Amino acid sequence: MRTEKAFDPSRYSTRLIALKLAYLGKGYNGFEHHVNNRTPLPTVEEKLWQVLVKARLIFPKGASLDGSGEINWEGCEYSKCGRTDKGVSAFGQVIGLRVRSNRPLPMHTAAEAKDGTDDFRHTMPRDGALEMASPALRPSIQESRSRVPPELSIDDPEFEEPLNFDPIADELPYCHLLNRLLPPDIRILAWCPSPPLGFSARFSCKERQYKYFFTQPAFAPLPENPSIKGTNKNTNIKDGWLDIEAMREAASYFVGSHDFRNFCKIDGSKQITNFERTMFFADILEVEDTTPVLDFVGKKEFLPAASITGPSEHISPKVYTFTLHGSAFLWHQVRCMVSILFLVGQGLEKPTIIKELLDVEKNPSRPAYEMAQDAPLVLWDCIFPHEDDASRENAIQWLHVGDEPGRGDTKWGSTGLMEDLWKVWRERKIDEVLASNLLGAVAKQGGAIEDLTSDHWAKVVKSQKVFDGNNKPKLTGHYTPVMKKPLMDTAQVINEKYAVRKGFEDSADLKVQGFRRMNKPSDNADE
Repeated sequence: MRTEKAFDPSRYSTRLIALKLAYLGKGYNGFEHHVNNRTPLPTVEEKLWQVLVKARLIFPKGASLDGSGEINWEGCEYSKCGRTDKGVSAFGQVIGLRVRSNRPLPMHTAAEAKDGTDDFRHTMPRDGALEMASPALRPSIQESRSRVPPELSIDDPEFEEPLNFDPIADELPYCHLLNRLLPPDIRILAWCPSPPLGFSARFSCKERQYKYFFTQPAFAPLPENPSIKGTNKNTNIKDGWLDIEAMREAASYFVGSHDFRNFCKIDGSKQITNFERTMFFADILEVEDTTPVLDFVGKKEFLPAASITGPSEHISPKVYTFTLHGSAFLWHQVRCMVSILFLVGQGLEKPTIIKELLDVEKNPSRPAYEMAQDAPLVLWDCIFPHEDDASRENAIQWLHVGDEPGRGDTKWGSTGLMEDLWKVWRERKIDEVLASNLLGAVAKQGGAIEDLTSDHWAKVVKSQKVFDGNNKPKLTGHYTPVMKKPLMDTAQVINEKYAVRKGFEDSADLKVQGFRRMNKPSDNADE
């Protein structure tokens, strides 16, 4: 009977790399794992941890070789760019961590490890081992001692084998190795062989790009009929349709540096006092048509005013995104911003509502409005520019799956990335095709629209339909304008209440002594 040889971490060198990954968030409880916090769904971070340990790419103390047990990134130099919430997807999430490498250790290091003179249950740099790094993104950062290679001579037999190692062609196929073990809705897209000195996936990222997807019409429009009246009494915008141009005007007011406390959820445990963030770009963009034509939507009975849809020779459901690029984001910020944009698009609020909510001197408390649904939101990309680059061009050199020498099959092969993603896409595409064909078939059944009569319509018009990004609108009764809704506590009050609840005198007392015995909070509570 064959027994598996015990894995000896001391025999391997390590290296710091960055990974770019994508995931569909519907089946996950967000990206970040919280210690001692059981969630109904797994987190993406849990899945990453399990496969990294199982593949022996990291080997922290106390971790089972099957990836089970408590997550502990100590000794891995681990960092993450964004902490997406439950249901939110990402197509450009980035993590940095130190992993096992194929590069041979120098002879003296290997000998010391063999003698058991050190504890190697971690992936920290091995003494005397060669390291790769790109120039720092911030010129002010000094080279870390752990990343400075030793004095070498090409003739030194001590380093002959490590020096002959090709850091890409001879290295472990990190992306392919992880994709073989990860669930199909989590994929590693690329890796960076030599992150810049001082690299942190979180702090080195200077621009995060989000996209929030929605349809036009946002929900099923009612046909025109004398007995069928819309619920939107205060506007000529037809139920289901959004005024895209009004939404674009509203989105433009987000650009620039603003205090976004009225566009986020405030968490007292973070004790955030600075809510200023910079948005570089904000617009409503049409997505290339991938939606099957639903003929009934294009019939004159369902069309709104031409001013909203434009030319109406051929109308079918379209897909748009609220596309947003910013320096950093607060908790639920994008979903709060989208929620207000949908109210503008339905004609329930004017585009200038954005200006009112950004004026925190006049409006220091956020009105109690609902935020948009999570599933349509995607962390699209994370940008790592040089500190002094005003154009924010990405300075990270990504090596995408399939681009490594001799490994094209890892992208296009029968077990490659594209094959995996095709399976995921096809399953969901068939669901879409079946649902859209059912919707179209039912629309064509029965009598003519002009013959429809029902006492139910009179009841429906009493309650305002409000779209919030979900699959159907909410019935809210009589619509209350945002600025007339009840006000939530100010950030200062929320912070003070949290501090007192935790046994401190006030927020100031918590900051002085509390952070020493509590999880250190972050000013970057991402979506």
